[in-house]
Amino acid sequence: MAPTLRLPWHAIETVLLDMDGTLLDLYFDWRFWWEYLPQQYAKHHQLPLETAQKKVREAISAQQGTLNWYCTDYWSEVFELPVATLKHDLKHMIQPHPRVETFLSRLKLRGKRLALVTNAHRDSLALWRAIAQDFPYNPAHTLLIDDNLKALESAKAHGIRYLLAASHVSPHMPPVKTEHFPTFSRFEEIMP
Repeated sequence: MAPTLRLPWHAIETVLLDMDGTLLDLYFDWRFWWEYLPQQYAKHHQLPLETAQKKVREAISAQQGTLNWYCTDYWSEVFELPVATLKHDLKHMIQPHPRVETFLSRLKLRGKRLALVTNAHRDSLALWRAIAQDFPYNPAHTLLIDDNLKALESAKAHGIRYLLAASHVSPHMPPVKTEHFPTFSRFEEIMP
């Protein structure tokens, strides 16, 4: 068993958790957007797979960091495909990271308030104001766990005291480079 990362659990009241890549294996998303969707696009538009891959990847890359990046309706329109429906074809690939359920149970047993958060807009200020409005929390006693460094930077800028980078997005993918944030690769390392 890995050594536990020393988090001041006694001082943390609220835990904000990213879902994709942090709690769930990111391979589902990677496989869908970079392999399955281009295959379906090629089939639907009667294109060679290489051409479809290039078009899909260019379109997705051009929207990175925008609201469109996260919007399946937008992508359905762009690709002329039912993107949300197509995601169901690979739903069997959606898997939590090992020990996620135990981690969440232990947080609940310790009386921590939990919230799932996700990036839905590049305007980080609006995101953090929305969280504070819908889910009041004290930033000085809040922990954010995320694999997205921009989200962690934004949280830091808005006063979230405890920040932790998840480097283990998938066993099928390389670890995230976490720069100056404290990091963990397995939930055993941060188990309360």
